[in-house]
Amino acid sequence: MKLKFLSAALLTALTISLAGCSAGADTDTDDTATTGADTSLSSVTDAGVLTVGTEGTYRPFTFHEGGSGALTGYDIEVIEAVAAELGVTAKFEETQWDGIFAGLEAGRFDVIANQVTATPERVEKYDLSSPYTVSTGVIVVKSDNTSITSFETLAGKTTAQSLTSNWNTLATESGANVQAVEGWAQSVALVEQGRVDATVNDNLTFLDYQKQTGAAGLKIAANTDEKSESSFAFVKGSTELTDAVDAALEKLAAAGTLTSISEKYFGSDVSR
Repeated sequence: MKLKFLSAALLTALTISLAGCSAGADTDTDDTATTGADTSLSSVTDAGVLTVGTEGTYRPFTFHEGGSGALTGYDIEVIEAVAAELGVTAKFEETQWDGIFAGLEAGRFDVIANQVTATPERVEKYDLSSPYTVSTGVIVVKSDNTSITSFETLAGKTTAQSLTSNWNTLATESGANVQAVEGWAQSVALVEQGRVDATVNDNLTFLDYQKQTGAAGLKIAANTDEKSESSFAFVKGSTELTDAVDAALEKLAAAGTLTSISEKYFGSDVSR
């Protein structure tokens, strides 16, 4: 799951770069820059609708049940709860990841709800909410594996990784011999079959797999010290809307709503 996101982030970076060449789009959609007034919240409350950009193909965060059913997922339920706190209705605009930031900048939606990692580059270019998802990287091994207990002990071991992901970089830097795969499904299958020693991926990916299949015969051998945080993204200058969403997230956390949604999809609280 995270592998998909990280590789998609490379496409996002290119999209942002290309979008930056079009000054007209930024000028037309940035009310703050042209008028000096922040209407980000009032435009949403006046319309009674929070328009949300999301993929709809990124399980378990944003997907269609059964492939063609209703749009659902962790991110979908969280942003719907946020919209309810704002007194408006969430309306979803499904967009491919490689065009989702361009859509935000063009004013097609008010917010992106699609596991946007809070990188320094995005903090500079967009307004980001408080994180609603927190995760770490993990090493997944067979339950009877006792030789891998840390990233240092990956040295000389074989891991299955997508070569385009940051997890491949982490495995390689830890001294592992990497067998290339296309994604999580292939990598975890190789671990289960005993054809590789481990795979490095996002904890959310493993938790989703465990929730769906039980992950019998697998365990997490180690976690990264660094944490990855995902936030809702807004165009720069949407201070009032971002602050209102942050206040809504705080209320939902205090009420246990975020924990409940999190446990529904992951069997664990990944909201903090």
